[in-house]
Amino acid sequence: MSVTCEVWWSRPLASADNYLSTLDDTELGRFDAYRQDADKLRFLTGRVLARFAAARWLGTEPAAITLDATCADCGKPHGKPRVIGPDDIELSLSHSGARVGIAVTAGVSVGLDVEATSRRATDDLITYALNDTERAAVSGLTPDDAATAFFTYWARKEALMKATGRGLKIPLRSITLSAPGEPARLVAADDAALDPATATLIDVDPGSGYRAAVAVLTSGPVDVTESWAAL
Repeated sequence: MSVTCEVWWSRPLASADNYLSTLDDTELGRFDAYRQDADKLRFLTGRVLARFAAARWLGTEPAAITLDATCADCGKPHGKPRVIGPDDIELSLSHSGARVGIAVTAGVSVGLDVEATSRRATDDLITYALNDTERAAVSGLTPDDAATAFFTYWARKEALMKATGRGLKIPLRSITLSAPGEPARLVAADDAALDPATATLIDVDPGSGYRAAVAVLTSGPVDVTESWAAL
């Protein structure tokens, strides 16, 4: 039986007007803590999009959705958001540049990551994120192709790490992936939380100038649908 995964995309809201009332007190505190307006709007959009997607999934209204992002390690509200109440829904939120995305499954661990490819893939960044096998795959490429390949790797790895709930506790270089020109696949991982037999990795499409992937921790097929939300 296949796992259904819905991915919703949005551009950051143009203004916080009419949307701040959707945040709870904890979320408002995080919103206010951001110094840059662009960061405030990306955070706000993520919470609005999460409530929109969860409500669609559960057949209710966004106002009925209560989110909790308490970190399991430190207790601060910067963890993976979850819906309070139903235990049959899993969320993963990501944003980069002018893209905000949310992935939803029926309680199966999921991770979503989106990366803007407009940044340079510097040697230091490549060395930090890619192991020897992966660095060989991007060597000799033109700067533009190397950036696209690098951020393809990055998005795929981040999606897997998010799906485990361990995040950056899993070193990026400890994960080996298929080459960027091949279908997304986990080849090997040093961390026991990731097993190629039970991790499905799928590239998704947030539009030109971005690379994104969704990871679902299942051995079965995954049916991914992508939509743009009208917030």
